[in-house]
Amino acid sequence: MSLQNILYQHVKTAFNSLYQTDIERVEFQSTRKDFEGDITIVTFPMLRAVKMNPVQLGEQLGNYLVEHSDEVIAFNVVKGFLNLVLSDTYFVDLFHQIFSDDQFGFIPPSQTDAVMVEYSSPNTNKPLHLGHIRNNLLGYSVAEILKASGKKVYKTQIINDRGIHICKSMLAWQRFGQGKTPESTGLKGDKFVGNFYVKFDQEYKKEIAQLEQEGLSLEEAKAQAPILLAAQEMLCNWEAGEPKVVALWNTMNQWVYDGFEVTYKNLGVDFDSYYYESETYLLGKAFIEEGLKKGVFFRKEDGSVWCDLSADGLDEKIVLRADGTAVYMTQDIGTAVQRVKDCPDISAMVYTVGNEQDYHFKVLFLILKKLGFDWAQNLYHLSYGMVDLPSGKMKSREGTVVDADDLILEMTNTAKLISQELGKLDGYSENEKNLTYTTIGLGALKYFILKVDPKKSILFDPKASVDFQGNTGPFIQYTYARIQAILRKASVKEHSDFSEITLTDKEKNVLKQLQLFPNTIQQAADSYSPAIIANYTYDLVKEFNSFYQNISILGAENQALMNFRVNLCRAVGNTIKNAFGLLGIQVPERM
Repeated sequence: MSLQNILYQHVKTAFNSLYQTDIERVEFQSTRKDFEGDITIVTFPMLRAVKMNPVQLGEQLGNYLVEHSDEVIAFNVVKGFLNLVLSDTYFVDLFHQIFSDDQFGFIPPSQTDAVMVEYSSPNTNKPLHLGHIRNNLLGYSVAEILKASGKKVYKTQIINDRGIHICKSMLAWQRFGQGKTPESTGLKGDKFVGNFYVKFDQEYKKEIAQLEQEGLSLEEAKAQAPILLAAQEMLCNWEAGEPKVVALWNTMNQWVYDGFEVTYKNLGVDFDSYYYESETYLLGKAFIEEGLKKGVFFRKEDGSVWCDLSADGLDEKIVLRADGTAVYMTQDIGTAVQRVKDCPDISAMVYTVGNEQDYHFKVLFLILKKLGFDWAQNLYHLSYGMVDLPSGKMKSREGTVVDADDLILEMTNTAKLISQELGKLDGYSENEKNLTYTTIGLGALKYFILKVDPKKSILFDPKASVDFQGNTGPFIQYTYARIQAILRKASVKEHSDFSEITLTDKEKNVLKQLQLFPNTIQQAADSYSPAIIANYTYDLVKEFNSFYQNISILGAENQALMNFRVNLCRAVGNTIKNAFGLLGIQVPERM
């Protein structure tokens, strides 16, 4: 039970005893550093239950808690704030609770209450880029946090493997590829195919310019460019199931999938299932017919089907074209229903998609509710802002996208350069150095992105992210490695009798921060925000470093105290490792 829950029960009993009344909630705060105390109760809200001076109320409550609780040994009142001093016994008991549980703060996953988290969901005409990195890191981390909070989690993605953009790459390869393959060129499959997407755009612009010279307007030239017309014809042939087109489509998509898997492995993310738009784009049509019968949708004179959401503050949304073909909304309705059929224990779904799709998901969720699906009450759009580099925005058609693989390599090289300048890895073998550079580089990248609230945009500076000081991944990793060095030097028992030791404020502050970890996991899960975990970990590291710099650990005045301090280090290290695990970040044993 958390300290807040323990104290709440004591305060509840105090109110019944002192004032013969009940109290529903108690507001707690961290005690300000300029006052004595370990935790503070705010008395102002309690004045609704008992009419009295807040200072008098604080004095009476403080006296009651000192007399009737084992945890509180002293108090002081500052206006409406009751500052409580906790006993060393409480902190030692808290230490044993934390130290005895390697998974402190984690709740075993439910076997029935499942959440599906969708992330990545790329197009198969280009490699993954910096935007995909943020998407993948957010989705994976939220899935891990939900799992730690007690949910059963399915990780999935839907791959955009159909449409005119796929055919553009296919047509360009047919015309300019000369039979080359990823194997023959030594390129990853997604990069190989992406190059032909760029090639198509280059040839398309040439044809537009030529048609303009012949007297067509820009819009006419764009619509009549022969290479675009050929791509449109290829799309029609694919939809008609023309064998040669389908075979090429299968071949080139597989090249891309193989390339994606390499990137996912390097990035440290995984999936339990995959959905493909080529298999799902017709799924929603049956539910359109059902919705027409229920009055959720209506048909216009041209035969198109719409949903009128004006009463809900939105507008009319098309769900079926006049020719009977599906739109993205139709597909997303069908895919959501199919996922629940595939995994019947799903009670909620999280969609990790950029904030340019905010309106789309408002509409989708509302339509699913109107169709009567119970689980539609628990759908969440994990909306996130864009990521840019100091050099500016990215355009995939023009080939100016920041490639995910290139960025991962750049982060590793940046970590190598800075580590060499600082002499951090002197004495390591080359293999050890390279592994550590990768761990530091990826840790820097992931932490820099995940420490920011998902809704905010990010200007990502690779070099600043690999700083070994401040709120960065390498700073926290270095603290973990420092703890491991202490543990290697120390020879202590894991369990000792600590009943006679006296704790300093530095040790208590570390324990108070450790105690917050379970609630932090739940808070991060409730708000779908890895930033809460990231910034908690930084706060823990700051408290630990204050303890480390001011308290002698291995030179403690007696064996019991040394044992306690070393094992406190071990508990902090374990929590850093677990917290960073929720962010998908590894920690090095040496650094």
